[in-house]
Amino acid sequence: MITAAIIIIFVLGYLAIAMEHVTKVNKAAPALITGVLCWTIYLYQSGDNEAAVESLLHHLGDISSILFFLLGAMTIVELIDAHDGFDIITERITTRSKKKLLYIISFLSFFLSALLDNLTTSIVMVSLCAKLLQQKEDRLWFASMIIIAANAGGAWSPLGDVTTTMLWIGGQITALNIMKTLIIPSVAVCLLPTLIIGYRFKKEQTAKPLVSTTTERERRHGKIVLASGIGSLIFVPIFKTVTHLPPFMGMMMMVGFMWIVTTLIHKRKKTTTISPRLLKK
Repeated sequence: MITAAIIIIFVLGYLAIAMEHVTKVNKAAPALITGVLCWTIYLYQSGDNEAAVESLLHHLGDISSILFFLLGAMTIVELIDAHDGFDIITERITTRSKKKLLYIISFLSFFLSALLDNLTTSIVMVSLCAKLLQQKEDRLWFASMIIIAANAGGAWSPLGDVTTTMLWIGGQITALNIMKTLIIPSVAVCLLPTLIIGYRFKKEQTAKPLVSTTTERERRHGKIVLASGIGSLIFVPIFKTVTHLPPFMGMMMMVGFMWIVTTLIHKRKKTTTISPRLLKK
């Protein structure tokens, strides 16, 4: 009876998550309620509260390690974006050919998603295409290719996709093995659609290339943060291999490193505080 109740609650919660677009309720809310209710019923029927709580904390530790890892990775990516680090990559695109632009965008999406994550890469590259392409149909074609390339690039890296990250943290796969096994299929998945869609844009031209509005100082800071951020993400698998500690430990250390880097960058910036009395005058 208790097992049936847990199954029913799980199914109802899963349906609520799947029907987010209908209920207009964020899927995190039913997920939290479902999880707590299922564990409450399990604790109630176990008869051994101490063992049940220990089991709960064990599973919570596994989930927390994944969350800490993802939060750290997202923090580093946001720091790069906040300092316009990605602009340093995208502003080097000067071609007017849509076909060549598609190849460049696909290439960048494929490899950036392996270092960052496929969602962040998709957002960055789609934003770039929105500036370069004027026609809506062209933007849709490019956005479709970006999604394909980003997902293909994220599949062969332990950092590029939530699924591979969870498997890597859980010990089901190793970083080196997944890269050796999936790099060729991932390249094929990205390359074939790129060539097919690229044929559609043969001899078509885009608008003028983007003109950077950042200052030399901002550009220098962006380069520092970009290099530090990408280096930090690459360092995490190396840290795990050498120390055999959970990956989130390496990610947390790199977040601290990035904190120091950005603090040193901004420590010389002066902030002027205006007295409220002066504002009244």
